[in-house]
Amino acid sequence: MRVTVFSVLISLATSALALNLPEHLIKRQADATQTLDDPAILNFALTLEHLENAFYSQGLKNYSSSDFASASGLGKNTYANVQEIGSDESNHVELLTGALSAAGATPVQACTYKFPSTDAKSFLGLAQVLEGVGVSAYIGAAQYIANPAYLEVAASILTVEARHNAFIRLANGYSPFPSPYDTGLSPRAIVSLAGSFFASCPNGSAPTIQPFPAATLTSTNATLGSTLAIQVNSTVIAGQSTIYCAFASGVQSAYSTFTNGSCTLPSQNVTGGQVYGLLTNAMNISDASTLAGPFILNVDTANNTITGSSAAKDSSIEAKSSGIKTMVGGAASAVALLAAVLV
Repeated sequence: MRVTVFSVLISLATSALALNLPEHLIKRQADATQTLDDPAILNFALTLEHLENAFYSQGLKNYSSSDFASASGLGKNTYANVQEIGSDESNHVELLTGALSAAGATPVQACTYKFPSTDAKSFLGLAQVLEGVGVSAYIGAAQYIANPAYLEVAASILTVEARHNAFIRLANGYSPFPSPYDTGLSPRAIVSLAGSFFASCPNGSAPTIQPFPAATLTSTNATLGSTLAIQVNSTVIAGQSTIYCAFASGVQSAYSTFTNGSCTLPSQNVTGGQVYGLLTNAMNISDASTLAGPFILNVDTANNTITGSSAAKDSSIEAKSSGIKTMVGGAASAVALLAAVLV
């Protein structure tokens, strides 16, 4: 019964009239193609799960319980919860590997990764970005899955990844639910963000999806309606008559014109949480229109009502100023992305 109901919902989601979807969402969904079959999508998911599994395994080895207690607004219980997240990622790897093997496909193997965290605080900052990207990856890939059983597996992992993201955001002092909707991204956009963490891979296990050229956001502490400075290789945008900064935020999209290395962050259709920006040659967010990106902005007001243990150091999180923390994206900018996650 669950598969039947889920299939009906997915069928309805393909019809803009059935759900009365806004035009900016319709354009983003129009990127679906038939070039990725179910095994390719499961291996895409497994590639990301291997990365997250290694990330948490390394972090738990490198930083102690007291390190995490000092770095987090949730105090002494942070380490145990991060352990549980790591265990979940390991289970996701096992499940996807088994599903691919059962289908007669070859599961990708884990790669060697380079994570630029230097302490527990920067680890949690990077975890916030990775978990947000993971959620966006599953949402964006769902449209490609044909087998209802695989779709249900992906959905069950997606909800857990969203809970991981909520906990990490809370530990970092940000709202665990900053927006009524999460944001989906295409597999190519996801690889563009995650590619910088891959150092080397066994034969046949490296991401095969071509990343977009990098767009580097150099502005910090921007606000809605302010000007964003963005660096991009001039050859990427050469010959384009009009270039847009396109922002994916929940189920909404927002646009402004990119000129002389900058654009305006729109005040409309940009909600809280992890927002993605891309440079496009049309007012839609699709692989065909994307020239460079994505880059990441965290649009949020820090949560100042979190309470932890009775210890004075853990009893609350000092309120951060509201606003937008900017983060860069692209294959060559992992260190800069990490440095700008938390202030």
